[in-house]
Amino acid sequence: MAAAGQRKRLSFHPLTADRWNDLEQLFGPERGAYGGCWCMFWRVKRTEFDRLGKAGRKTAFRKLVKSGAPLGLIAYDKGRPVGWCAVAPRAATPSLNRSVVCKPVDDKPVWSITCFYIEAKARRQGVMAGLIEAAIAYARRNGADLLEAYPWDVGADGLSDARAYMGTRPPFAKLGFKETARRRPKRLLMRIEV
Repeated sequence: MAAAGQRKRLSFHPLTADRWNDLEQLFGPERGAYGGCWCMFWRVKRTEFDRLGKAGRKTAFRKLVKSGAPLGLIAYDKGRPVGWCAVAPRAATPSLNRSVVCKPVDDKPVWSITCFYIEAKARRQGVMAGLIEAAIAYARRNGADLLEAYPWDVGADGLSDARAYMGTRPPFAKLGFKETARRRPKRLLMRIEV
């Protein structure tokens, strides 16, 4: 029952300018989470993403953080940052529209969960499920009616950590997300009313 014990110790906070150092600590100041993404992959066109490079993506994301826009949540275990969940209005992540898997299913306004980053030592301990639960509450507090996610329909053990950045089906289903579209055999679009 390690996962349940871990989740009880977790706290969740929106990413704000005063929490930037915590995010940087979690992502690694030079690493920038997965491959120097700095959570910009879905926020800009691919050509812009490539042009920016790691340092440019970090600068661009920090500018977004300073703007006060809703971007996501940091999970803390006893005050130490251990996880990240990008959750924001879908309009803030326009590259989703160009994805076969993630393109819109209708014109309803939705919020989207686009990625997770969990510290290696904290993986498989319920951090992702805790972040999903916190994301539902965060979206609701910010006026969302629908929350969307784009997880893999495979077990966590079937994916590399980098490929699992959009999550896996089980924790979403357990928290009430329903499959809305399946555009690839193992890729889902799931939604929940918040």
